[in-house]
Amino acid sequence: MEQRQEIVFFDRYQEQEVVEEIYGEGPLRWAYETSPGRFFLETLIRKPWFSRLYGRWADCSCSRKEIAKFIEKFDVDVSEFKESAESFATFNEFFSRELQSSARPIDDEDSSVIFPADGRHLFLPDLSKTERVYAKGQGFPLSLLLGDEALASEFRDGAALLSRLCPTDYHRFHFPLSGTPGESRLVNGPLYSVNPIALRRSIRYACENKRQLTILRDSPVGKTLFLEVGATNVGTIVLTSDPDTPVFKGQEKGYFRFGGSMVMTLFPKGAITPEPDLAKQSANGVELYAKMGDRMGTISGSQAPRDR
Repeated sequence: MEQRQEIVFFDRYQEQEVVEEIYGEGPLRWAYETSPGRFFLETLIRKPWFSRLYGRWADCSCSRKEIAKFIEKFDVDVSEFKESAESFATFNEFFSRELQSSARPIDDEDSSVIFPADGRHLFLPDLSKTERVYAKGQGFPLSLLLGDEALASEFRDGAALLSRLCPTDYHRFHFPLSGTPGESRLVNGPLYSVNPIALRRSIRYACENKRQLTILRDSPVGKTLFLEVGATNVGTIVLTSDPDTPVFKGQEKGYFRFGGSMVMTLFPKGAITPEPDLAKQSANGVELYAKMGDRMGTISGSQAPRDR
């Protein structure tokens, strides 16, 4: 039997490592860490219809009774909500909730780049030299992720920020830089989990999943790529921004419906200098927890990042 491994990340605000409390940990470990579970994963769980079925429950009024239990169990801060917890008619309405603007202030320095979402973040400074992504020896299959050989070649030695969202997080994602987004392109695929329990086995799970790709033009660092990655029980990615319309840093780009998920941001080579805590933890293969709107780095050649 494989040894059970805890999921540990570094909390920027507590300035210490924290053991992650995983929603649905038992079934998740069974599916990815046992032979019978992996059989059902490949034949059933990864299929889009499985997540659609779960999504129907989350859209049903019968799911409303789970909201209060979820808030209590995971100590969700209701004071941040734009609407009261009692106002949500379904679990999905609660899951994709909006927050008060004061709950996520945007770092407004011209030189800064912000985190696009709440979550646990990993920074990869050079995609051509990646040797450890959630597990030792795993490379990053960029051409598989993008589904476009020319685009993969363009960003081959660029940098990437992987932002992993848990079911307990705020599930709206935002632009980390200003610019003009193009038309988004759907790259269809299965729906594996993006929890490290799964990704330690293979980063390809995230790179093969259903994902939405957007190119941001005219940003302060040039062309930037954004990918919203679906996961088990997240078959729906909803975009709320308009293509070919300029956006500002911190503007909402869209949201996920129920489940854990991931946002990936790809930058040109040498364009971003990450904040010291993000750089340090990522170099050790440890995710950094930080909130949307907080500074993840600076545009290279501009103001140096703050000490953390």
